[in-house]
Amino acid sequence: DVQLQASGGGLVQAGGSLRLSCKVSGFSVNDFAIGWFRQVSGKEREAVVGIMVSDGRTYYANSVKGRFTISRDRGKQTAFLQMNNLNPEDTAAYYCATGFLAAWKNYSPKNNNEFFWGQGTQVTVSS
Repeated sequence: DVQLQASGGGLVQAGGSLRLSCKVSGFSVNDFAIGWFRQVSGKEREAVVGIMVSDGRTYYANSVKGRFTISRDRGKQTAFLQMNNLNPEDTAAYYCATGFLAAWKNYSPKNNNEFFWGQGTQVTVSS
């Protein structure tokens, strides 16, 4: 069965950095993307960043461009998210997922079933 193992996250002060990772097992993700969404309690989930495992094409939400960097290790089916210059607005539960990269660009909560999901990882940025 498909499993996504997420790690990283935690508490950091504004301006600090955190790193998340997400390992996918149970099927070959070479034709798919791995990435993250985030959700604040009471608000809709939003797409943050995704990377095509095969060719490295990426999607970044405008709010994280220039601060977040996603990379992947194809052989380990793992993606990494380096988050720099964090601010309190980045505080959320971050969910790793795998699916088609286009689904990140066109994401709405109605499309949650287009992804396989990992568990949420809390990121808290204090001011």
